[in-house]
Amino acid sequence: MYQGRSRVVIVSGLELWQWCQEARSQAAEFNVPLQEIDWLLQTVADLEKLELRLQSFKTRSQINMQIPLIQLTQLWQRRLEERLPVQYIAGITPWRNFFLQVSNAVLIPRPETECLIDLAIAAAHDQVDPRSISEIPEQWADLGTGSGAIAIGLAEVLTNATIYAVDISAAALAIAQKNAQTLGWSNRIHFNQGSWFEPLQALRGQLNGIVSNPPYIPSQIVPQLQPEVAHHEPHLALDGGADGLDCIRHLINQAPDYLQPEGILLFEMMAGQAAEVRQLLNSQGSYQKITIHRDLAGIERFALAYRK
Repeated sequence: MYQGRSRVVIVSGLELWQWCQEARSQAAEFNVPLQEIDWLLQTVADLEKLELRLQSFKTRSQINMQIPLIQLTQLWQRRLEERLPVQYIAGITPWRNFFLQVSNAVLIPRPETECLIDLAIAAAHDQVDPRSISEIPEQWADLGTGSGAIAIGLAEVLTNATIYAVDISAAALAIAQKNAQTLGWSNRIHFNQGSWFEPLQALRGQLNGIVSNPPYIPSQIVPQLQPEVAHHEPHLALDGGADGLDCIRHLINQAPDYLQPEGILLFEMMAGQAAEVRQLLNSQGSYQKITIHRDLAGIERFALAYRK
């Protein structure tokens, strides 16, 4: 994986086009989506989408690249042979309205998780007059922040909120902090290392909302996931225990101690867990207005509840 972006390497359009043709042939052979090549080239080379689609860059005399072609080839071979995710190769990934730095220290933010931010802002609007949402200071927590995606997404839409981002991994927090700084949100996001609620003891009863994408995959399933996930993404962010619900149970049981009355608990879960999650929320006794929401594929993916 490459991290540096300061060095510029110049190649001809023909050289890069020849590389692209070979990569496309290899992608088909290894059953890797062809669009990954265009996305990767956009991140490492001075190319536009239309140029890539029309292959018009072939006639350019020079193209600026951030890594030499030989290094790009080496990284592409790792994508094919080791099933290394293309996001880790590029070191960045798009998410909502911005690009986030990623490495194998953090889970790659998925498009479906973007729905958590939309659900959070809708729930926040339900709590107060929408016209005053940007004027009321609030405190929200993102538990298991990873790359900082959710915390940054919340900071963007809850414009007067302070966000507390928590992760047990120091390596993940370092990436999240860098993302927040790069995108200009570090003044409103406080990063805390620790397990779930441990760093937030001083905020008991004060949080307006808690959002999380916790580990929710049953332990025995993790090794069976596609190689890109099972072999490269951090199992700490994937493994939810025997039935996948260990971390979700902890969130449900502990969140009422930290939420204000009418405070929001919102989290992601695995397909097929909705019925049991609803039961866990109901039986805990501290929640009301419990709802399950579907992702863009129609899968019951998110649970939302309010503190009584």
